[in-house]
Amino acid sequence: MSKKQTDSSGISFTALYTGAVWHRNGLSDDVLSTEQGRWLYHLMSPFETASKAAIGGNLRTFLLQRHLIIDHLIDQAIVEDGVDQVLEIACGMSPRGIRLREKHPTLTMVEADLPDMATRKAARLLAAGRLGERHQVTPIDILADSGDHTLEAVIARAFDNSKPIVVTTEGLTSYFSLEVITGFWQRLARALAIRPGSLYLSESYLMPRQPLLRSSLKALGGMLGTMTRSQVSFHFDNDQQAHHHFRDCGFPSVRVYNPTEFYGLLPIPESRHDPMVRVVGASI
Repeated sequence: MSKKQTDSSGISFTALYTGAVWHRNGLSDDVLSTEQGRWLYHLMSPFETASKAAIGGNLRTFLLQRHLIIDHLIDQAIVEDGVDQVLEIACGMSPRGIRLREKHPTLTMVEADLPDMATRKAARLLAAGRLGERHQVTPIDILADSGDHTLEAVIARAFDNSKPIVVTTEGLTSYFSLEVITGFWQRLARALAIRPGSLYLSESYLMPRQPLLRSSLKALGGMLGTMTRSQVSFHFDNDQQAHHHFRDCGFPSVRVYNPTEFYGLLPIPESRHDPMVRVVGASI
C-alpha cells in the first residue's frame, strides 16, 4: 500500500499511548506495557489535565468511556446472543483479547492490525503463553482490495463462517475521511450480511457546537493527522447523522450509544457536559 492520504501505517504509534492508558487504569496486562507508551503518557499528561479543566473531559476520559462500553456490548453479545467469535481490527496494544479469553475460555478471539503491529503484538502474546488455536493475531489492511490482508480474506480464513461474529474497530475510523472509511463500512456490511446475527462495534466522535472548541479540535486534528500521515476527521455532527449513515452503508439495525446511558452502570469516568464520543452498534 502506498504512502498516501489514505495510508494507515502511521497510526500505530497512537496505539502505544492508548495501551498506556489501559495499563494505567488497571485494564491491561504487563506484557502489553511499552516504554514508548509510558513516555507518551507522561508527555500528554499536562495537555490532558488542561483539557479536563477546560471542557470537563479529556482524551483519556473518552478512551475509557468507549473502551468499557464496547467491552460491555461484546459481553452482551456473547452471553445473551451466544456469539463466540470476535475480531478486533486495529488491535494495537489493546488488552481486550486477553480479558475476553480469560472471561470466556471457549471464545475464538482474532486480533488484527497492520503487519508490523501485528507481528509486535503476536510476539508479546506468544512470549506470555497467550496465543493458541482460539486466540490468534493476524495482519490486516482495511484499505487493501486484494491479497491475504484484505478484510474479506481475514474474515474468511479466521472464523467459522457459518456462525455470526462480533467485529470491533476502536481508535481507527477517525483517522480517515468519511469518504474513505465509508468504503470500509460498506465492505464490512457485505461481509457480515452472509453471517446473520453479526455485530459491528465502533466509536465515533461528534464535532462540538461551541465555535472555540470546534476550531481548537480541528487544529488538534490537523496536527494529529500530520503526525500519523492520515486525515483525522469528525464524521458526524449528531447521533441522527451517524445512525442514518450506517443504515445507508448496509447495516439494517443501528444503535448509537451515549456514554451517559452507562453512568452508574459501568465503571466509566463521567464528562462534565455531553460526551463527545459515541459507540455505534450496527448489526445484521
